[in-house]
Amino acid sequence: MTILVIGSGGREHAIIQKLAESPKVNKIYALPGNGGMTDIAECVAIGAKDIPAICEFVKNNPVDFAVVAPDDPLVLGCVDALEEMGIPCFGPRKNAAEIEGSKVFSKNLMKKYGIPTAAYEVFEDYDKAMAYVETAPSPLVVKADGLALGKGVLICQTREEARDALKEIMEDKVFGASGSRVVIEEFLEGPEVSVLSFTDGKVVVPMVSSMDHKRAGDNDTGLNTGGMGTIAPNPYYTAEIAAECMEKIFLPTMNAMNTEGRTFKGCLYFGLMLTKKGPMVIEYNCRFGDPETQVVLPLLESDLFTIMEAVAEERLAEVEVKFAEQNACCVIMASDGYPKKYESGFPITIPEKLKHNAKVYIAGAKRDENNTLLTAGGRVLGVTACGNTLADAIALAYDAAADVQFANAYKRNDIGQRALAAYDEK
Repeated sequence: MTILVIGSGGREHAIIQKLAESPKVNKIYALPGNGGMTDIAECVAIGAKDIPAICEFVKNNPVDFAVVAPDDPLVLGCVDALEEMGIPCFGPRKNAAEIEGSKVFSKNLMKKYGIPTAAYEVFEDYDKAMAYVETAPSPLVVKADGLALGKGVLICQTREEARDALKEIMEDKVFGASGSRVVIEEFLEGPEVSVLSFTDGKVVVPMVSSMDHKRAGDNDTGLNTGGMGTIAPNPYYTAEIAAECMEKIFLPTMNAMNTEGRTFKGCLYFGLMLTKKGPMVIEYNCRFGDPETQVVLPLLESDLFTIMEAVAEERLAEVEVKFAEQNACCVIMASDGYPKKYESGFPITIPEKLKHNAKVYIAGAKRDENNTLLTAGGRVLGVTACGNTLADAIALAYDAAADVQFANAYKRNDIGQRALAAYDEK
């Protein structure tokens, strides 16, 4: 079969690598893809949000199945457009992708159906939001309503920080129209857990849990980023907590979306906080997380395409979804200066075969006229290794990453250390 994968980052590279393992898949197009994917996919220079151009490409090229990976094209209705052309897709339709496209929608959904989440208020008026901040207990979390490249959530320890956040989002429009409404919610405390799940609207099949590392610097210091590394599984996510989440969060969310006439088919991401009152939802995403995908999919032993096809055909209950009983660690290598100003255009050196069967997932790279792979982004690539223990996986990932080189490279040196500490606490 010929598969179309829409997107261009490390998440898409991980998806493509796993799809390429399927005996059912013989060709993969990536729109637009990146320079690091060209060995396994034909990259076509069409932007992920350019839905008319994507549809025109499908008209002129044989495509049997499409995977729409990023949030923007999902929220814009890319799946709707492709399905109307007769192309089966993995990914939610526009009205279901709203669960990530609007934080106001998702918070109201949770409130209506009793799904545990932080208390919140919604504001469209800047002055009213500012007045609320003056009386609300600190710390607070201020969220832009719409998509903001994963950067639209600001944790405010003081009222002054909350006032600054509101000004940035609502007045200065740093996130554009996404900040026309804001959610202001109570600050929750506890370990964070990411749980990606397959769902066809009839059943929910969680993948192995993971832990992201958002801050740019060691010991969780510095600015928020798109993610500097991940480990899986997350030691805080026990079998007991998993059962509670299925009963109180996962199935109720699927059922709520069905009741609202917004059946969700694809990958539903649950961002959870394990509070003293129990697990609560911090956020939903309507797609695979990045860089969580880069540690979850290497542990998947089942055929990814078979699962995706079953999701599209609403028969997920019929297929096996099996993960290796191992651990995985992904170390992100970024351009020094990220997430602020950084330089690009440096050659990337990757051994033909990495140590420890590690995998490299390219996020921000391009090919020049000599076919040399060059850095072309803040987060350049991720190196993932698997091991029988978390300590093994971390050590192997860092050892393999040492052989991947480019000028101006930067990485955190403590990915997975919080998780190791959690094991020590038990």
